Amino acid sequence: MASNTETSLQGRARHGLRLDTALAEQILVRFIADAISKFDFTRAVVATSGGIDSALTCALAARALGPDNVLALMLPYRTSNPASRGDAETLAQALGVETQVIDVSQAVDGYLEELDDPTTPVRRGNVMARTRMIATYDQSEAFDALVVGTSNKTELLLGYGTLHGDMASAVNPIGDLYKTQVRQLAAALDLPASILEKPPSADLWQGQSDEDELGFTYEIADEVLYLLVDEWHTADEIAAGGYDADLVAEIRRRVQHTQFKRRPPVIAKLSDRTIDRDFRYPRDWGR
Repeated sequence: MASNTETSLQGRARHGLRLDTALAEQILVRFIADAISKFDFTRAVVATSGGIDSALTCALAARALGPDNVLALMLPYRTSNPASRGDAETLAQALGVETQVIDVSQAVDGYLEELDDPTTPVRRGNVMARTRMIATYDQSEAFDALVVGTSNKTELLLGYGTLHGDMASAVNPIGDLYKTQVRQLAAALDLPASILEKPPSADLWQGQSDEDELGFTYEIADEVLYLLVDEWHTADEIAAGGYDADLVAEIRRRVQHTQFKRRPPVIAKLSDRTIDRDFRYPRDWGR
């Protein structure tokens, strides 16, 4: 009986994560075009790292707005893997989008050198991520564009990103795609093999690997998250369905612990119409 339960629940998760890539592409391309145009913009800036998430976002934006209206912004730090920039440039060339390279090393190091205490790799990574987003938003002003985000659903649910850093954007086309679904759609769009096949990494320090840092693979995380979030199963039900109980508990803890990253700042209520509760108009109100 346990075997049947395991097969059923795991099979349900894997089936649910299968993506209709043609339909997803159509929806996301239309989403980008509509979301950008509602604010009287025609252009997009994508911080393009050479990873699969930013590559997919850039490809979708190019399809939605036309390659001439997309800026692929490359923001290396002195310890960044040179292959990352190479992959980003290969992608941009294949898409025909404009590129710009801004080395953030001096800005990042200038801040870090002012500190009296030694920083941890995570702190340094957060500084890099937020410095990159300063550059991205500055270039969005120069390019007369909106910033299109690159955080997928897995990262958002796990809180695996930097608030006001790589998680920042004006619109996010891939925020409802799990990492494994990002891979499916990226493959369907025929993105460069070097991007599709590389191990996922934020490239915040030498040798950094997403899955090593998380302690589990994206495939397993996506199955557990799908069952927790999309299917509303309890942690006990998922563990009984064949998943490691400690892993399920850890993923659930991460989702709960990082909820603050997914919500706007909490505003103390003093008036009859508080912005985040009572004064709630559509995002494109007045357009």
